Amino acid sequence: METLLSWDIELLLWLNEQNHPYLDQIMFFLSEKKVWIPFYLLLVYFVFRIEKWKIWIFALTVAATIGLSDGFTSKFMKPYFERLRPSHNPEIREAVHLVNDYRGGKFGFASSHAANTFALALLLWILYRRYWPYVGLMFLWAALVSYTRIYLGVHFPLDILVGAMVGMLSALLMSQFYFYLHRKIYPH
Repeated sequence: METLLSWDIELLLWLNEQNHPYLDQIMFFLSEKKVWIPFYLLLVYFVFRIEKWKIWIFALTVAATIGLSDGFTSKFMKPYFERLRPSHNPEIREAVHLVNDYRGGKFGFASSHAANTFALALLLWILYRRYWPYVGLMFLWAALVSYTRIYLGVHFPLDILVGAMVGMLSALLMSQFYFYLHRKIYPH
């Protein structure tokens, strides 16, 4: 375990030092949740075109999926593991490139940004891959948002990896909830 954590620190420091003043504000901007609201509204529009008035099942499933992934990472994992973020870790914080002096909360394992974005990406892929040929690009979006967290120095790569896994597991579980509701309420 010590070796894995050591590699995680080395990888974080290498990735984080691949910064550029021009990219700092872009990465900070892309990491903000509210920045993505227009994108989410576009997704709702596409889903509405497929689901019509059954979109409420999708909305309920998304809320349950994000609630599960975010709740598990934020309310259980971070307080349980108490792994300091790179920006708070006294051993490396001076070596970590920060943007706008943003440090995040004290603990970072596992990343809620990664959990939530990968949860949404996988959920959309499971539900709509036969309708949208490019829905797989959602995984690139999730990876980009997750990478911003490393760039900003607030997550280790392992935080991202485990967060993504929690998110995708949440999506797998909640997609079954979606299909169950669809069968029960709108049988064909």
